[in-house]
Amino acid sequence: MQAVFLDQQTFHSYLPLKDIEQEVDSLTCFATTSSTEVLARCQNAQVIITNKVVLTAEILKQLPKLKLICIAATGTNNVDLNAAKNLGIAVCNVSGYSTPSVSQYVFAQMLEYFSQTSHHNHNTNQEAWQNSDTFCYHGNGFDELNGKTLGIVGYGNLGQAVAQIAQAFGMQVIIAERPNATKIRDGRQSFEQVLANSDVLSLHCPQTPDTENLINSQTLSKMKPSAMLINTARGPVVNSKDLLSALQNKVIAYAALDVLEQEPPPADHVLLKAISEKQHKNPVNNLKITAHIAWGSNQAQARLLALIAKNIASFKDGKVLNRIESQE
Repeated sequence: MQAVFLDQQTFHSYLPLKDIEQEVDSLTCFATTSSTEVLARCQNAQVIITNKVVLTAEILKQLPKLKLICIAATGTNNVDLNAAKNLGIAVCNVSGYSTPSVSQYVFAQMLEYFSQTSHHNHNTNQEAWQNSDTFCYHGNGFDELNGKTLGIVGYGNLGQAVAQIAQAFGMQVIIAERPNATKIRDGRQSFEQVLANSDVLSLHCPQTPDTENLINSQTLSKMKPSAMLINTARGPVVNSKDLLSALQNKVIAYAALDVLEQEPPPADHVLLKAISEKQHKNPVNNLKITAHIAWGSNQAQARLLALIAKNIASFKDGKVLNRIESQE
C-alpha cells in the first residue's frame, strides 16, 4: 500500500509520522502540492493524505489505484465526496483532536486582554516600575474574568470545553440558540439575547449558509460597547469590513481572530492592512489576528496524525472508522 501526504507543511516538520508509516508500505511526503501536481504525485497511490489540497471529481477519475482519502482535518469541503463514493473511494476525516488546544487559545486571548500582561510587562521594560514612588505600578490596571458573561455561539465539543473552563474562572456562561430560531431549547438563550448580554462572545459554529456573515454591522450593533469578540470558527462567519468599522467606531471594544475568509490571506486584506505598522501610522490597536494556529498545539497535531494512522488501519481491516459519506 503506497501512501502520499500532499501537504505535510501544514504540520510541524519535527512531528514523527511513524504511526502512519507502520500502516503502509511506503509514505511519500510533499511540503505542499499545487492543483497541477496532484495527478503526477498520486498516480500510484492507494492512500492520499490531504489537509487542504483539493481533490475534485476530475482528479479522482484519473486515479484508478486510489482506495482511501484521509483528510487531515475535520472539514471535508476539499474533497468531492459524491465523486469519491461513485468511484468506490473511501473518505475519512478526523475530529476531537484540537479541543484542548482551541479552548486554551480562547483563554490565552481572553486573559491577555483582561489581564493586560503585555502592557504591564512593557511598563517594567520601560522602567516605569523602577521609577515608581510606590511598591507597585498599576498602569492601565486589569479586570477579572470572575463575574463576566461569556456568550458561546456553537455548542459542540469546543464550545462545551470553553464553557467548562469559563465556569472555573467564575464566569457566567450563556449559550446561543441558532439565529432566527422559532423555539429556544432548554439551557439556551436567543441569539439576540446572547449578543446583548455577553462581555465576551466566542464563536465555535461551523461555516454554513446560515452562519456566513453572521457577525455583521447589524449583529455587532447589538453587542455591548465593552464587549470582546473571539473567532476560532471560520473566517466567513465574520464580515471583516463590518468588524473593522465596529472596532474603529468603538461599537465593540476588542476582537481576537484566528481565522480569515481566505487562508493564507492577501497582504491587502482589510483587517491586516488596518493593524499593519508598515501600512498605517496609526494602526488599529484593539484587534489581534493570528495565523489559524488555535487548533495546532504540538499535542493536538500529534493526536491528529495518530488518528490518521488509526483510520488507515481500520480501512485495512475492513472496518469503518471516521468514514464520511456523500450527501447524495
